[in-house]
Amino acid sequence: MTDAVVVGSGPNGLAAALTLARAGLRVEVFEAHERVGGGLRTEALLDSEVLHDICAAVHPMTPVSPFMRSLGLEAHGVALLHSPAAYGHPLQGGPAALAWRDLDATCAELGPDGRRWRRLMLPLMQRSADVVDLMLSTQRTPPNPTALALLATRLPAHALRAGGDLRAEAARALLTGVAAHGIGRLPSPASAAVALLLGHLARTTGWPVPRGGSGAVAAVMAQQIERLGGRIHTGVRVNSLNDLPTRRLTLLDVSPRELARIAPLPAGYLRALSRYRYGPGAAKADFLVEGAIPWTDPRLSHAATIHLGGTHGTAQELAHAETVTARGLSVRHPYIIVVDPAAADPARAVRGRRPVWAYAHVPHGDPRDPPPTIRAALEAHAPGFTDTVIAERGMSAAQLGAITRTTSAATSPPER
Repeated sequence: MTDAVVVGSGPNGLAAALTLARAGLRVEVFEAHERVGGGLRTEALLDSEVLHDICAAVHPMTPVSPFMRSLGLEAHGVALLHSPAAYGHPLQGGPAALAWRDLDATCAELGPDGRRWRRLMLPLMQRSADVVDLMLSTQRTPPNPTALALLATRLPAHALRAGGDLRAEAARALLTGVAAHGIGRLPSPASAAVALLLGHLARTTGWPVPRGGSGAVAAVMAQQIERLGGRIHTGVRVNSLNDLPTRRLTLLDVSPRELARIAPLPAGYLRALSRYRYGPGAAKADFLVEGAIPWTDPRLSHAATIHLGGTHGTAQELAHAETVTARGLSVRHPYIIVVDPAAADPARAVRGRRPVWAYAHVPHGDPRDPPPTIRAALEAHAPGFTDTVIAERGMSAAQLGAITRTTSAATSPPER
């Protein structure tokens, strides 16, 4: 009998399995896909030599998460690479706003708002470890008073107004684009917390891209599980928990809908699962392009991550789009995150061809094919982008949701 079975090898499933293995338990992981990683997979989708990240591409939390730090990625040959600017935000009819890794460079380009940006970010940067520990903690121990005070004096303004007390559109859009990573109503306390956390990390540990793609991180986790005696079974779709080997503990890295499908649960709990309300979805497009993205403001090529929103890219437009999407309604110009990994990892571009990763926030289960919407948004700030596209692949929110729900499951696991 094994000690523990983990169904699903996404980042959460792998983290759970590794934690159990480190505690000395015999662990087995079952994954429906032929490769481990779930949202951390990297594959050659459109060209045999060019690698695309299936879900996660940029990792601002990897250098600061206690668990991720424990992996020792650098010691295992996985370098975390940075572009000169952590992220950028194009604005129609004017220069783009960029969050350079250097705070002085960022402030210098924000004009009068540069002083406000420094007052907002510098104290967080100086106490970054305390701020991160507080925001990632279980809240079971008394918080660091300095970190608590820093957040308490900053969160209210940004929770009530998109862009907070920033005045010029460049600075407001730069911060609101980060807040939208929270995927929900803008502004809100949750989005404000995301903006302050990710915003200050852009200038400390950065928003890195793993060399070679996110799959390298999953590979390190899988290797450590196996090194500790764990076993990983891929290509195995779990149709019932009764199919799993005898075990003392079962952990399921699956959605509520998938849990209801495979687990023998009480009728009342099944009814509760059926009422689970999913949040907004993501619709993804992968592009194989020839050459660099032809941004109207060429400085955007220095950022691996770009935020797009609305017809002009303003904070107000972006906040409106996110709020309407959170209500389950479609918008014509959704919030879009574009990642150009070769801006941080030039080796991702092969023979002049490079991967471009992008997704839009849309209502849950949205069936629309995303490439046309994402291409149009890119064309508004990078005219001629469509002409650089060699191949593309779209995945609607409905399709992406189906993939993430079934990355756990298998034809019959081996008997024990």
